[in-house]
Amino acid sequence: MAKASANKTATSKAAEEKVDKPVKKAAPKKSSLSPAETIEAASETSLAKLRQLNLDPQLQSEIDWCLSSYRNDGNPIGLYQMVERAINLFKLEQAKKTKGVTAKFVGELEQALATR
Repeated sequence: MAKASANKTATSKAAEEKVDKPVKKAAPKKSSLSPAETIEAASETSLAKLRQLNLDPQLQSEIDWCLSSYRNDGNPIGLYQMVERAINLFKLEQAKKTKGVTAKFVGELEQALATR
């Protein structure tokens, strides 16, 4: 019987040690892109989707111009404004159930916009 009680205490001590140890959580994945690179990618994605769906040619040309401007001067302010306008348009199209405009797509653009 002495062996059985000694075995129980050894197991309970091991169980207590496991409970006391802090659990390590995985760190959230960080994007390797800078905020400016993220908004540039979002602008390119928006432009491609606008062209694919043949939506708002004026906005398409403005995004194209802002992308060229950003590549020349490195100032992403115009890109943020254009992506914001594109998100509003995509939300309207999503409400109309336009094929290719998904909640995930709009969410990714919003995440890029949040890097401002």
